[in-house]
Amino acid sequence: MTLKKKPVTGMKDILPFEMEIRDYVIRLIKETYGTFGFSSIETPCVEHLANLNSKQGGENEKLIFKILKRGKKLKINEAKSEFDLTDEGLRYDLTVPLSRYYSNHANELPSPFKALQMGNVWRADRPQRGRFRQFMQCDLDILGEPGNLAEIELILATTTLLGKLDFKNFTIRINDRRILKAMADYSGFDEDTYDTVFIILDKMDKIGPDGVEEELKKEGFDHNSVSKYMNLFQNVTEDISGVKYIKETLGEFLEQEVVEGLTAIIETVDTLKSASFKIAFDPTLVRGMSYYTGTIFEISMDEFGGSVGGGGRYDEMIAKFTGNKVPACGFSIGFERIIMLLMEREFKIPDASVKKAYLIEKNMPSAQMTEILEKASKERESGISVQVCMMKKNKKFQKEQLNMEGYDEICEFFTDTI
Repeated sequence: MTLKKKPVTGMKDILPFEMEIRDYVIRLIKETYGTFGFSSIETPCVEHLANLNSKQGGENEKLIFKILKRGKKLKINEAKSEFDLTDEGLRYDLTVPLSRYYSNHANELPSPFKALQMGNVWRADRPQRGRFRQFMQCDLDILGEPGNLAEIELILATTTLLGKLDFKNFTIRINDRRILKAMADYSGFDEDTYDTVFIILDKMDKIGPDGVEEELKKEGFDHNSVSKYMNLFQNVTEDISGVKYIKETLGEFLEQEVVEGLTAIIETVDTLKSASFKIAFDPTLVRGMSYYTGTIFEISMDEFGGSVGGGGRYDEMIAKFTGNKVPACGFSIGFERIIMLLMEREFKIPDASVKKAYLIEKNMPSAQMTEILEKASKERESGISVQVCMMKKNKKFQKEQLNMEGYDEICEFFTDTI
């Protein structure tokens, strides 16, 4: 049987040029987030299936790559359901593993704990532009900080990184899950239908207000509730005035502290931001994860045509492990989408080291070969990247290939020139 040379659907091989950019971005992430006091951690890629299926991950729980039990645990003939066959799975995000990690090591960690975690995650999703079944995630989380400082630090750190990568004029869309619930309550929807309402609302940017209204009615919701709900979005602005308008309209359905908190975040970020971006209140922002309890945010980038990152507050997740509530807030950048955009704009790594190639004529005498290699060693010690290779028959093509790999300076060595 002929072996398959292409990667599994939804996964990809990474060529050297892209790998250089990925390595550079990873270094920049660690450097930038390190200046904000975040510490790098790592969790296993395999997680307990019970943790992954804890009804915290929204639609992602339907996309888990499950791992069969092994050895004596695997009893195929006695299995009555898939749960008798599997007990572990590949993580679909980094937040659930982080919550387990913190619950297990809380006594060894500072409070608040500022964590930076990068690693691959897996989702049995439909592949498309910028979306894979295996992909790198980059998460920034603050655990143990109940105040708005957590949201402000996360947004400032993330936007500082994007600014260093020369992304401009993107938008941080921000909302609060408590505003979403208050709007649904005010409109007359039953609490047990909120998730359905929010799933439909989340389509606003794709199908527009008319589409959302039509889907809500098709779902069987009371037409008066639907009309009342849709009217809330008509006069909302993207600035702080929009937040105040929502409070004035909802009245007792929305706590004043929610409005004050969101206002403080927007004002502070707007004052302190170092990159060129806009922070905008968006009452249609939902975020798919059901574990969010408060502030939620998302990075919207026009050149991608969608989100390249997001996050929010998830104050109740750690209690699922320990029984004790721990305030938590996180922000994840879409690492793969960021890399894709950099590749599409032919991004050049700034201040990259000089790259030289030594082409050596075949049958070079040993003594002269040693002399060339010594020369290469000295140049490497000075910070220059040197690739040593033998000349090929088609030297012109060989040079073109080296130029494509970033070797702008090519030195040729012949027997009679040494």
